[in-house]
Amino acid sequence: MVLLQDGLIAFLSAVGLTTVVWMVAGALLHAGRPTVPGLLLVLPLRGEALAMEADVRELRRVQGRLPGAKIVLVDCGLTEDARALANYLADREKDAEVVDAKEFQVK
Repeated sequence: MVLLQDGLIAFLSAVGLTTVVWMVAGALLHAGRPTVPGLLLVLPLRGEALAMEADVRELRRVQGRLPGAKIVLVDCGLTEDARALANYLADREKDAEVVDAKEFQVK
């Protein structure tokens, strides 16, 4: 019985030590996520843009994984109400803006 208890304690200790080493190595290797300067997440919008809020929410999720990325909502013929919503969403988000299709140029 003592041998079984000692074996179980040794196994749990090895698993715990392996977990700690794995977490430390992961933290050190992923500590500095690279940024991509000038990366644009572009969402062209037209008409009523009924799925705009869901699309912006998805872009925000992607933006969290890509440091330095900027969300650009491109107005390709939005209605007045949809344009107001786009402006509201851009003001609410960090690194987001609304631009007209005529003004949007990728350099």
